[in-house]
Amino acid sequence: MNRLKYHYENVIRQDLLYKCNYNNIMEVPKIVKIIVNGSIKNEVNSKRMVLSFLVALELISGQKLTLARAKKSIAAFKLRTNDPIGCKVTLRGKPVYNLLDKLITTVWPRLRDFQGLKPTFDSSGVNYNIGLDNLLLFPELERHYYLFESLHGANLTIVTSAKTKEEAKLLLSSFQIPLLST
Repeated sequence: MNRLKYHYENVIRQDLLYKCNYNNIMEVPKIVKIIVNGSIKNEVNSKRMVLSFLVALELISGQKLTLARAKKSIAAFKLRTNDPIGCKVTLRGKPVYNLLDKLITTVWPRLRDFQGLKPTFDSSGVNYNIGLDNLLLFPELERHYYLFESLHGANLTIVTSAKTKEEAKLLLSSFQIPLLST
């Protein structure tokens, strides 16, 4: 069992149960899934760049990606129908805690002048969005720097089962995700 999952089940759930006055342990919010997605911007014509980006996200997530393709041609962007324009993977269960553990213990401490993350929740207020600029901070990619030196960032969406924004903030901060106070 991952140490973050163990910490959630034995410490965080009990803590949130008493802090938020839930009637049942099943009402306590949890992290449902993490969606990792990235767009292939100006590398549409370069198949090597597309392949390196896909392999990088696959190494980070540990799962096979789904490729997003263009639905119609746009001449201004030099885009044709069925050209790859992005990719996405949804992590549930054990891989969620593995990715969170990597982010908390290795990626964010390596960032220079890192103060914390801006609380950027979506319109519902319970899903948290994170932009990763430098994917080379992941230990899986740094060993193969020469293959991934021209990578750009990706987006992470942490989907929680919280009902309010405050519950979601409390859940994420209990996982020691460094949120800046607003």
